[in-house]
Amino acid sequence: VQLVESGGGLVQPGGSLRLSCAASGFTFTKYYITWIRQPPGKGLERLANIYMDGGNTYYADSMKGRFTISRDSAKNTVYLQMNGLKSEDTALYYCALGTVRIEYKFWGQGTQVTVS
Repeated sequence: VQLVESGGGLVQPGGSLRLSCAASGFTFTKYYITWIRQPPGKGLERLANIYMDGGNTYYADSMKGRFTISRDSAKNTVYLQMNGLKSEDTALYYCALGTVRIEYKFWGQGTQVTVS
């Protein structure tokens, strides 16, 4: 299993970014992709996840309204649209794959988001 994140970068406060997570190297279709971030010097924070087979989504309460998770099942790709970015959103953003909602069995390498 391989997960490749992209779309990070430097953005001004109030700006937007769309992160992508491309998954490959497997044949199963029933799995979850979770976006997780780690701010500098802090622990991991789960943001949102999506069930690839049905599209059901789950958000951390603090993410509702600004971040939107979506998927393109045909491309095995998950997106995280982030609007109204704040300095506290600065972090390394990872996507993780699991076969149950709170499992993070496989991880990507991360993409850096800097809001400044």
